[in-house]
Amino acid sequence: MGDAQRCFELLQAGDFDGLRRLLDEEPGCAEARDANGISLLMQLLYRGRRDLAETVAARKKALDIFEAASLGRIERVKELAPDRSPVTDRSAVTDCSGINARSGDGFTALHFAGFFGQGEAARVLIEAGAAVDAVASNPMQVMPLHSAASARNLEAARHLLEHGAPANARQQGGWVPLHAAAQNGDRAMAELLLRHGADATLANDAGKTPGAVAREKGHEEVARLLGDGV
Repeated sequence: MGDAQRCFELLQAGDFDGLRRLLDEEPGCAEARDANGISLLMQLLYRGRRDLAETVAARKKALDIFEAASLGRIERVKELAPDRSPVTDRSAVTDCSGINARSGDGFTALHFAGFFGQGEAARVLIEAGAAVDAVASNPMQVMPLHSAASARNLEAARHLLEHGAPANARQQGGWVPLHAAAQNGDRAMAELLLRHGADATLANDAGKTPGAVAREKGHEEVARLLGDGV
């Protein structure tokens, strides 16, 4: 059994102590990727193990753009984003040295910056030409704003909206970012989205408006802000 395979078997089993020991014994395991090309570091972040992800990062030769954005390594993000000037022509950024590349599971670096709480990384990526309306190439079909809203990342959401991210974009199940704010009871996020044109009357595929979702989750204050929506 190869060391990389052992890494992912330990990860799958939830044996994080064993994984840490393996990393100590075989530092090269930090470079491991699964069959879909997802790095060990990203898989650890998915499981909420930022501590171990940092251990892996310290052992890697270099972070890729997905890892750098997820960990908020701003200087590395800048290295991988060659042009940090604002971009007005979207057609010009489709080949921007990986800035709009997709991970093995379909997300861009901007999705990860939004989801993992990295507002400054989101700003740097956007100013370098990252597409604010990139749709994940997987069944979730999220845009970066959906990721930021679900993770309560107000800073990233603000940068996205100020650079034209569609406030009413739909993801899987017909959810818009305002549904995520409602589910979380995140009044600040809901207010930000509303200021940028979010429509509180939009229902998801189950027929629920953001206000209805907020009320269902017991977030009465947010439900009132959103018009209760039944």
